Amino acid sequence: MSRKRIELSQLRSQRWFGAAGQPGNHKSYRTKQMGYTSEDFQGKPVIGILSTWSDLNSCHTHFPQRIEEVKRGVWQAGGFPVVMPTLSVGETYVRPSTLIYRNLLAMDAEEILRSHPIDGAVLLGGCDKTTPGLLMAAASVNIPAIFVPAGAMLRGHWRGQQMLGTGSSTWQALADYRAGKLDEKSWRQVGEGTARSPGTCNTMGTASTMTSMADALGLTLPGASSIPAVDATHSQMASTSGRRIVEMVWEDLRPKDIVTRQSFLNAVVTDMALSGSTNSLIHLVAMARRLGVELSLDDFSRASETVPVLCNLQPSGTYLMEDLFYAGGLLALLKRIAPHLDLSCQTVTGRTLGENIEQAEVYNDDVIRTEENPVYGAGGLVVLRGNLAPRGAVLKRAAAEPRLLQHTGPAVVFRNFQDMLARVDDPDLPVTADSVLVLQDSGPTGAPGMPEWGMLPIPKKLLAAGVRDMVRISDARMSGTSYGTCVLHVCPESRVGGLLGLVRDGDLVRLDTEGRRLDLLVDEAEIEARRKAWVAPPPHYERGFGLLHIEHVLQADEGCDLDFLAKQGTVPDPEARFS
Repeated sequence: MSRKRIELSQLRSQRWFGAAGQPGNHKSYRTKQMGYTSEDFQGKPVIGILSTWSDLNSCHTHFPQRIEEVKRGVWQAGGFPVVMPTLSVGETYVRPSTLIYRNLLAMDAEEILRSHPIDGAVLLGGCDKTTPGLLMAAASVNIPAIFVPAGAMLRGHWRGQQMLGTGSSTWQALADYRAGKLDEKSWRQVGEGTARSPGTCNTMGTASTMTSMADALGLTLPGASSIPAVDATHSQMASTSGRRIVEMVWEDLRPKDIVTRQSFLNAVVTDMALSGSTNSLIHLVAMARRLGVELSLDDFSRASETVPVLCNLQPSGTYLMEDLFYAGGLLALLKRIAPHLDLSCQTVTGRTLGENIEQAEVYNDDVIRTEENPVYGAGGLVVLRGNLAPRGAVLKRAAAEPRLLQHTGPAVVFRNFQDMLARVDDPDLPVTADSVLVLQDSGPTGAPGMPEWGMLPIPKKLLAAGVRDMVRISDARMSGTSYGTCVLHVCPESRVGGLLGLVRDGDLVRLDTEGRRLDLLVDEAEIEARRKAWVAPPPHYERGFGLLHIEHVLQADEGCDLDFLAKQGTVPDPEARFS
């Protein structure tokens, strides 16, 4: 796609640096104060490098080097790079929930881009919420932007095993440890063996799912999402991204020029073929709304019925992200599912998706399967509805025990996470393998912030008896590295009056995956009586961003964005005269 180049006077940064008189002169000499010369910055696009690096984001420990490589590419292409630190949302350390701070990161990045003399942006993210947070910001500001994914860490090793997946293997080891089948030293060694290098989780968890979604949407260099964090190709991708963003500025190629509803439908199809994280539903819906694109759970439901799981990666399969890269990466998968995609969609390269995948090849048919030999015959994610979830819930079908996909059982109810921790391993807990574990008060306003509590632990006495999966239902999320028959994102959530909050011990709950239903089998008159007796609990926060969050957060089916941000709108673009 050939685009007309804009003039120097049309750059945003020229409203600052090119302003007449004192305003422009002031910016010039204060820039020289930092050691730059006029030749360094005058007449060049200013490229903001938004970094989510911090010492408490272990997935992004390589970002200081990547920043320098991006800067090198920007300089080479004739741009002026400026590093702008943003909120770092590290999944491992942030409490109570990174989803709250995804929205704060999106606000932070949006205002940084809007309020500074920046013509284009390179967005460095990867750990779960940083990808959607940065892309939501770029969509709202709508200046040229390219995403640089962190890349996954190396595959895990332990006692000769070479397919240890971050999260997936540690969840299994934890279950074995709690069941007394693994000693504490070995349990800890498994965890350490899965975290061997910089980079995000090496499974198809939320991090790799969302960077793959950015790739499928056309917002990264083609195939960038599959490159391992420590591979030399990753450094080359970073510097190439720096060069490309300068050209994108001159071409005036913006997110709204690239991403359409068809782009999002491509991402949804790719999500199904990957058996991506359940979190992707929330993030993709939130990103789409920022661009004024309509995307609903029904779009995921339709794709789930037509697109099989072809990517044989943990937690739904066998392999890891490193293996996907050597098998041809995301581009090879896209080539394989091309009949399901709109190949005319544009990308940051200035070329179409079809042109980007034209030369892609699959080098390992067990890692990237054919449609004749899928990992799973239908999409990995299933959207459920019913009286328990009138606005939807989600199940990762490909990571569940097939025998539990059609199940009716008595509820064992935990009022909140603390109640669950206190009682789940009680030997006297009235629970069997046929029970349905129900966790309440864990949604967007409930927990608060919809933490990843949805993979409720199997009660210890059942673990000891060999039980490794059972039906679990909550309004929480779960880690994309998790597995099991876990129904998540029940909407509306219990804290705002959803029926989930009215479930009581012994109530029969029916999961009908084939019929896409989730129902509480209780008489309607009894349900109505419980509704009348229900009293909303007090808010968790009395001030600060937490209060802003619970007063304005949308429900899971709407992307859990803040209501005043989840829309398009004209925001004044600062000009030099305001300085």
